[in-house]
Amino acid sequence: MATHLSPVSETGTPRPAAVANVPTPPQVAVTAPRVRDPRLDFYRGIAMFIILCAHVPGNRWTGWIPARFGFSDATEIFVFCSGMASAIAFGGAFAKSGWWLGTARVAFRCWQVFWAHIGLFLAVATTMAALNLTGAFEKNYINALNLGHFFGDPAPQLVGLFTLTYVPNYFDILPMYLVVLALMPVMMGLARINLWLAAAASIGIWLLANPYIVGLGPAGVALPAEPWSERKWFFNPFGWQLLFFTGFAFMKGWLPAPPVSKWLVLAALGFVLLSMPWGSWKVLTWIGYWDPDLKATVQSHLPTIKEWRHKSDFGPLRYIHFLSLAYLGWVVAGEGGKRLMASGASWAARVWAVLLNVILKVGQQSLAVFVFSMWLARMIGWGLDQTNRDILTVAAANLIGFAMIIACAYVAAWFKSHPWRAKRA
Repeated sequence: MATHLSPVSETGTPRPAAVANVPTPPQVAVTAPRVRDPRLDFYRGIAMFIILCAHVPGNRWTGWIPARFGFSDATEIFVFCSGMASAIAFGGAFAKSGWWLGTARVAFRCWQVFWAHIGLFLAVATTMAALNLTGAFEKNYINALNLGHFFGDPAPQLVGLFTLTYVPNYFDILPMYLVVLALMPVMMGLARINLWLAAAASIGIWLLANPYIVGLGPAGVALPAEPWSERKWFFNPFGWQLLFFTGFAFMKGWLPAPPVSKWLVLAALGFVLLSMPWGSWKVLTWIGYWDPDLKATVQSHLPTIKEWRHKSDFGPLRYIHFLSLAYLGWVVAGEGGKRLMASGASWAARVWAVLLNVILKVGQQSLAVFVFSMWLARMIGWGLDQTNRDILTVAAANLIGFAMIIACAYVAAWFKSHPWRAKRA
């Protein structure tokens, strides 16, 4: 079919005769750069600071982390936000390149997380061994992390480490994250058939880890953590995948964003406040000072909800508590995170703008920051062992730790920018 072109250009000027009848090349669609949601990076960044505090041995500041005021804690923030980030990072690969290449993209990430786990373990174990070998400290740092079996009989433990059948305490978050990532191709495949099928699979797997919910007994499906005992992974991936895929579903649009409603706000806030005595020994202690009888009543009922608040298998009370907090955080941040953004020229606005950018950077580099912070927490703990752990010393240690994970985030971002590549003119 012949193409008829006007001898007048789009600007209204006459076309040169030589090109008046030459077809113009098709317009190339320009894809706008993807804009990161500041809410995701903000809350994930906050979780990184909390996780550092929580892993410093004998840290006074852990008395004020979210885990001391309810059922859920920073782990839920990390897993939920990881699900949302995975929907952005990997969901597009499935949509654009198909299931097989999407699966390959996830497999590559699993490979990265696996070696991050191995590297973290070896770095921390080597550091603890080095501290012991100095002979300058009374504390046995190897035993403090329950690594005696590893150093006493390393051959089977090395095999277990690489097959994830030996997952020591303190090193159990990344293996959980790895297994949950490996479930993503399964969920994406089921979603191509029917979204309800994917939802049923996620809920069904969660129920396998928490069979008491449907009356099938207390023992659920779990993975072995060490060959010499019956201990299971502290973070059961079959339970925690529900939270991961909840975040994934929200970011993919499989679940609609909840409406901003004062009744939902009140319901979420009410659950968070009323659940405090049941999920927090700290709040329960405060209640005991005010009303010992009320404390005794709450304590008498705690055994009945033990499994429902269980952290390892991600009990339902933790799920409801976190969703309530997440909803409140979502409302507070505003549409697109507009309430997080600094406005105005006041000194407070300028300070908040700088602080916000720092938190966002930490959230954007969460894997590198997390791995570094787990090693750093042990070193901060060692440093505090050499002091009397007074308030000022502990505060200084935490603030130095914060500065170091911030530096880690900026260094990781610098390397990811590939500064050695020649820039085009």
